[in-house]
Amino acid sequence: MSEFSSTSTLFETRYSAGAEEFVLVEFDEEMSLETNLLVQRVVTDVESSGIDGVLDVCPANVSYLVRYDPDVISYTVLVNDLKKAEARSRAKGFASFDTRIVDIPVLFNDPWTHEVLMKFRDRVQDPDSTDLEYLSRVNGFADTEGFIESLTSTPSLASMTGFVPGIVWSYQMVPKKRQLQGPKYLRPRTETPDRAFALGGAFPAIYPTPSVGGYPIFGRAAAPVYDPDQRLPDFRDRTELVQLGTICNYRPIARDEYDEIGRAVSNGTYRYLIKHIRFEPAELIADPDEYNRNLIEVLYK
Repeated sequence: MSEFSSTSTLFETRYSAGAEEFVLVEFDEEMSLETNLLVQRVVTDVESSGIDGVLDVCPANVSYLVRYDPDVISYTVLVNDLKKAEARSRAKGFASFDTRIVDIPVLFNDPWTHEVLMKFRDRVQDPDSTDLEYLSRVNGFADTEGFIESLTSTPSLASMTGFVPGIVWSYQMVPKKRQLQGPKYLRPRTETPDRAFALGGAFPAIYPTPSVGGYPIFGRAAAPVYDPDQRLPDFRDRTELVQLGTICNYRPIARDEYDEIGRAVSNGTYRYLIKHIRFEPAELIADPDEYNRNLIEVLYK
């Protein structure tokens, strides 16, 4: 039997009005991979349905927000249409879709994030530990190497984008009880390096630009995940590396590879390793370990 459970029906979907031009649709109060896959199915259905008056659809981890024109469609009619989209999406089950799997090299325990995190030890739960040491301990690992291995041994699904351009929340493609957790800072930092790798709650994320932040940081991506000038070849058609539904494989690297990638980024020649795949959620749900192994083989063969 799969360690995953079917999408919960115990939580009744909540449709809420936001001012006069928004509808917030919430499927659950807790994150799960199954619920996020439902969000993605419903959002795809809504966007493809061409509902008159819908101006924008913004998906999140367990919810989505619709902006609409109340002069074209009423709240009541729109909610009825959204409920139909939900019913269709639930009936489809774990539908497959085309996406990309991306190799994202990360230097863990790097000097840049270490320098910053040490400035803010008065804002964390354990001032005597680094962020990496603290996360390793609270997740039950005897050392930091075990924590990094667990975090990077399975791919993560991009489950939400925002709140600044280029930032993506991802979610490990394992059952909920195996998800790692990163308690956020008690008070946010006023400084975070660009490309800092973090874990907040159950969500690995990379800060695309220098910013404030409350996620524990303990690594740095070797190359940009956001390129507004579109200098690098992988950003010619888009400014963000990862979109909703992209599968991210965070790969630990040594300092020499980090520096080599940095030189390729500087001269504008760096290319991410990216494979286009047909993602089969039902196969992942049935046997996550085998499915993830196959994904990794596809990426690196």
